[in-house]
Amino acid sequence: MARDNYGHFINDEGVEIRANTDKRGKDHIDFYDNCPVNDEEHKSIHIDYDSDTGTGKITDTTSGKSESTDVKCFLTTACMRHFQENFDDDCYELRVLRWFRDNFVSQQDIRHYYKIAPYIVKGINNEEKSDIIYDYIYDNVVDYCVEQIVDGNYDAAYKRYKNSILVFEEQFARSVLTECLTDTLKAVEKTL
Repeated sequence: MARDNYGHFINDEGVEIRANTDKRGKDHIDFYDNCPVNDEEHKSIHIDYDSDTGTGKITDTTSGKSESTDVKCFLTTACMRHFQENFDDDCYELRVLRWFRDNFVSQQDIRHYYKIAPYIVKGINNEEKSDIIYDYIYDNVVDYCVEQIVDGNYDAAYKRYKNSILVFEEQFARSVLTECLTDTLKAVEKTL
């Protein structure tokens, strides 16, 4: 790996790679197809991740438009943990799941997922063996659902997806939500 005139790392394919940790402890990794200083039309992928909370955002501009994925999604987080350094936010599994979400999952279930998923992620991240839980989610939800979707078994995929959310909500989100409610009530009590 070499460096360009600005001191940024460039891999063998000419991709510029920047990595840093900001003053709040959040990690940032940026990939550019061309140096943005020299090329205003560059394409990029930006990964902002807080390894303490397991939350973050991936922004991809390689298709010509900006697409973002919130890493609070426990399915994406499971894929990130499974693939580790080879994670791609546009990996096969996530593309299949997004297609399924956009074509078969009810709007009500989608809204519920995006409301509860951050609390599920926080609850899982509070567990001592969170890696084992994410492996389980990858193997028994992500991988299973992808196989069912590819085979045209949409009902089986939907059932596993929906039941998993309900189980994970009970197992992991309930304690986080209870803690949030308790903190809110204490704050209100102080103002009275």
